[in-house]
Amino acid sequence: MPAITASMVAELRAKTDAPMMECKKALTEADGDLARAEEILRVKLGNKAGKAASRVTAEGVVAASVNGTTGALVEVNCETDFVSKNDAFLAFSKAVADLVAQNNPSDIETLNGYALSMEGFGPTVEDVRKGLIGKIGENMSIRRFKRYAGGSKLAYYLHGTRIGVVVEFDGDDVAAKDVAMHIAAMKPAALSSADVPAELVEKERKIAAEKAAESGKPADIVAKMVEGSVQKYLKEVSLLDQVFVKAADGKQTVGQYLKGASTTIKGFTLYVVGEGIEKKQDDFAAEVAAQVAAAKGQ
Repeated sequence: MPAITASMVAELRAKTDAPMMECKKALTEADGDLARAEEILRVKLGNKAGKAASRVTAEGVVAASVNGTTGALVEVNCETDFVSKNDAFLAFSKAVADLVAQNNPSDIETLNGYALSMEGFGPTVEDVRKGLIGKIGENMSIRRFKRYAGGSKLAYYLHGTRIGVVVEFDGDDVAAKDVAMHIAAMKPAALSSADVPAELVEKERKIAAEKAAESGKPADIVAKMVEGSVQKYLKEVSLLDQVFVKAADGKQTVGQYLKGASTTIKGFTLYVVGEGIEKKQDDFAAEVAAQVAAAKGQ
């Protein structure tokens, strides 16, 4: 009978989400045949052996890698905040950021095929990801990345591991880092008013129109109210128009601060962990009721 190795157990666990000991028992029963062991677990554990890959990954980290004028920002997700602090998960996320910066992948599928070995898993990023799923017991996924290599200077700021910013700029390093911190705090939607996505502007215009209509004022006044609300919104979400978080007078905008520092921001990327991902809301009472009902039916 072939030896049952740790990597075989990890691979089976990644496929089935079954406990490690159950995976080892199934592999032993199947004489090391992975496909047969998976079938055994499906029969024995039923829903308990559901794939980890089906679970929502709304937690995780943002990692950065910057070297001169080349850099990258990535978001790697997991299921719980606890795992987002796991050393192996953090090391994997940083390794992925380094690979993006160094290799310029066209998409996540390409990135997954790059060479990477860690924690005894490999030889590719995807193999390491699957191995860590089996080892840690949670689903994890590379969600998105942004790479810079346009020749401009780069500054980055990580607020813990949940918020990350990369700024592309010309000028003063300190000013750029200050603005990266500002972006993390104030979360602008775009560099300038002209860059705010049209769908966001239209959404705000619709909301403003509904509010203005309730005033009962003449149509021309309502139109001015709507336009005023939209312009106020654009200033609030445009980086250059926002009041700088370090402004001594509480009035200086980011644009004014940058002008005084002879610095130009060409673009930025802001990632917030889990942004836009719908988290699963567990109904504990319903879960207990279902378990009680199932027990009664046995």
